[in-house]
Amino acid sequence: CSRSRARQAASLATMGRARTAMQPYRSTGGDSGIVAYACGPGWIDIRFRRSGTYRYDARHPGALHVMQMQRLAEAGTGLNTYLNRYVRDDYAARLD
Repeated sequence: CSRSRARQAASLATMGRARTAMQPYRSTGGDSGIVAYACGPGWIDIRFRRSGTYRYDARHPGALHVMQMQRLAEAGTGLNTYLNRYVRDDYAARLD
């Protein structure tokens, strides 16, 4: 996710735990269970329609999964399928 250097530095200073504004997830299919996301270096927060907001990071489910999830979130396609297929319940924290 693209962010300014100042915001990146602030995020790193708080070890990626600061909440950032959620971006609407633009599902190209229109039927995703994901409504919004926010991301930064090494993490992504995903808000689901029915189950709250979860953080995924380099520890859970791992850096490669997080990078792919960030790409899919920005593209607005395939994120829910990817989560169901490869990540499932391997999240770092439930945020709400």
